[in-house]
Amino acid sequence: MADEKEIKFEEALAKLEGVVNRLESGELPLEESLRLFEEGVHLTKLCAHRLEEAERRIAILKKDERGEFFEASFEGAEG
Repeated sequence: MADEKEIKFEEALAKLEGVVNRLESGELPLEESLRLFEEGVHLTKLCAHRLEEAERRIAILKKDERGEFFEASFEGAEG
């Protein structure tokens, strides 16, 4: 598999979709199914990590009570 730092979210997601499609076919031998399942778990964790990174980078503009804009983190976006 490519270096994790270089693989993009979209690439990992596409690979994960391919893994799922192959597993759902039901035509693979057990060992290949297990290998693909492990790869799928790894890709799922990688995608989740990429989403968490993106979430941390998102900044949302909000208005305060005086009508002035300020930057809030994504986690503080509720409300």
